[in-house]
Amino acid sequence: MSDITQKKMEQIAQMWNARGKGLITHMALEIEEVSTERVRVRMPFNPDFCVDAEQSLLHGGILTALLDSVFGLANFVAIEGVSTMATLDLRVDYLRPARSRADVIVQAHCFRKTRHIAFNSGSVWFAGHEDAEIARGTASFALTRGETSLFDAMTKGKTS
Repeated sequence: MSDITQKKMEQIAQMWNARGKGLITHMALEIEEVSTERVRVRMPFNPDFCVDAEQSLLHGGILTALLDSVFGLANFVAIEGVSTMATLDLRVDYLRPARSRADVIVQAHCFRKTRHIAFNSGSVWFAGHEDAEIARGTASFALTRGETSLFDAMTKGKTS
């Protein structure tokens, strides 16, 4: 496994959090693990994302948005020189009801990349229940590359 230095991980987390807007910010995502092979992110339990009176059943759209965001992080880490990316295709298979008051864990990786397209896969489960996936997803992203990637610009203080 190719590990990323702690300093670079902190810079990636800072950049990723700074770019978050709206729902992603409300998710309060925490990066737990970052390497060029995979990323792991935790979303703390939030009753606002539940669709039942007991506040224990997560809305499927939350899981989809979560996967999409973590796929973007995986691409950003695995591919040098990406300035922007856009989701081309996103598929989520819901394997069981997302019923729990535990934190949600997502693990994702970029399994193939070309000059202009990245392909990802990932899994979602509740903390403490790694053997009981609640969703699995795949996606493809259009990549825009530039002389200076967004990460390079942010770590050199050129972008806010």
